[in-house]
Amino acid sequence: MGLEERADTLNKQGKFNQTSTICKHAFSDLTHISPLVFIYLLKACYFNGTYKATKKFRVLQEQVHLVLRNDPQPGPATFVIQCLYVLPIFDLYSEGFSHLIISALRRFLKMETSTWDSLEAKDLASQLFIDVVGGSVNHDERIVEKILEAFDIHLPNIDKVMCLSAKNDCRFDTAKKFVEQYIFGLIESQSYMTAVTLLEHFSIRQSGQSFLLSMIESKQLKAADKWATFMGKPMLCVLVQEYFDRNMLKNAYEIIQKNNLQHEFPNVYHKYKESSLKKLAEKGCWDVAEARTNSNRQLLEYLVYLAMEAGYSEKVDELCDRYSLEGFLNANVPEASLLHSRFLHLSELVVEGVFWVDEVNALHNATSHIEGCKVVGLDCEWKPNYVKGSKPNKVSIMQIASDKMVFIFDLIKLFNDIPDVLDDSLTRILQSPRILKLGYNFQCDMKQLAHSYEELECFKHYEMLLDIQNVFKEPRGGLSGLAKKILGVGLNKTRRNSNWEQRPLTQNQLEYAALDAAVLIHIFRHVHGHSQTAEGEGHRKLEWKSCIVSHMDNIKKSKKGSKK
Repeated sequence: MGLEERADTLNKQGKFNQTSTICKHAFSDLTHISPLVFIYLLKACYFNGTYKATKKFRVLQEQVHLVLRNDPQPGPATFVIQCLYVLPIFDLYSEGFSHLIISALRRFLKMETSTWDSLEAKDLASQLFIDVVGGSVNHDERIVEKILEAFDIHLPNIDKVMCLSAKNDCRFDTAKKFVEQYIFGLIESQSYMTAVTLLEHFSIRQSGQSFLLSMIESKQLKAADKWATFMGKPMLCVLVQEYFDRNMLKNAYEIIQKNNLQHEFPNVYHKYKESSLKKLAEKGCWDVAEARTNSNRQLLEYLVYLAMEAGYSEKVDELCDRYSLEGFLNANVPEASLLHSRFLHLSELVVEGVFWVDEVNALHNATSHIEGCKVVGLDCEWKPNYVKGSKPNKVSIMQIASDKMVFIFDLIKLFNDIPDVLDDSLTRILQSPRILKLGYNFQCDMKQLAHSYEELECFKHYEMLLDIQNVFKEPRGGLSGLAKKILGVGLNKTRRNSNWEQRPLTQNQLEYAALDAAVLIHIFRHVHGHSQTAEGEGHRKLEWKSCIVSHMDNIKKSKKGSKK
């Protein structure tokens, strides 16, 4: 069976028949085949295969494993050591084939109950380690690490071989000094993970806090964590304190959790939790943030403060009622003037009114008004779904803004009550070549709409779309950042991930939804009415007309969308 057939077998069955041997092949009798010939045969197998590298590795690993069952002389483990001595002459293939045969041997040794030649091989592997460290055999440090692990080589084994080769009495620390010198060389070259692995393997604990700081400063944090864990609680405490002093709260928290150090660092633990809650609040993920408090009163009070600071009054009331935090609320209310001046408000956009559309007459009136407009702003909202891998919720509302009014369509109710009328009305708007539709990252909304209402024709294609995001190409900050740049003040996005399926929506939700659509009109006025250049674009005018998409078909199948 050739390499290709073995790959097919592996792909179909998930593993090979462990009792089979390689017949009608040069590998079938390794009694008189030298390691050099074996490596050449292995290389030939590699060249004959057409599969990608990962699959080739698995197939060849299985083949080598079967080879070791064919009784290579003087024994499988010794044969592997001899191969490792030969492999450096194969240059580019040396490292890959070395990993290959060592991994095959480790698998072989796990499945075999007989020790075979393992004792003799241990001495040979110790000598190989000495030869690699001494420079007479060239192998990568990761191969050295695998040799030590596969053959379970420790200081007494190395010391034994060194004493035999010296043919005189040796002290035990000769091997230790030899190994330490090699490890210190790894440290000097900043191969910290390998150095830490070998220090742990040989139970050498001489390095201390300065070594830990070097790893942190070099951003080799996994090595630092591994070293501190090996050294024990005092070094772990040093590591946590270093992370805290550098404001690396997540790293500090993970070490605290993993090693049960909450009592030693209560302030660090709570500070990280508060930092995590703040990031979630900034993203509008209030439900997730509440769950992360685990009903801890101190964290709940901090979450209420974040909601107050963001002006999210209904969330403040909800949390205070649920967890009986009224006393805290009275003592910690931020100044209303500070909250009011921080974000853009709907009243500043001179909007005559926000109209809720959930029945046929309101739908006809809204459609009639919008059809008379040359430019409208579009946006959508849906209830967030925090369950990984689950389907997104239906789009709940669609906001369409003119220069004076904002209409909020209750898509869920309208679709349930009058789907045909809804389809006709939105088709006249969304597919009209006379109305310029403004959006921000609106393709995300388009996909969500098509996924939510596959039966409707209105969401299958659009006419005359202008994505404001494409005009400015803002690198960060989203719509709020763009509003702050153009209009001088940003948007309060704290209600972005609120429950958009509740009825009625709160007044704050209505204002938030209306503002996201209305602000597009005002940003467009800046684009249309002024010829000033965009930041970072030199003296080139904003070419918004070239960004208009006259016709765009929608895609039904989409991944879970994310709101801006």
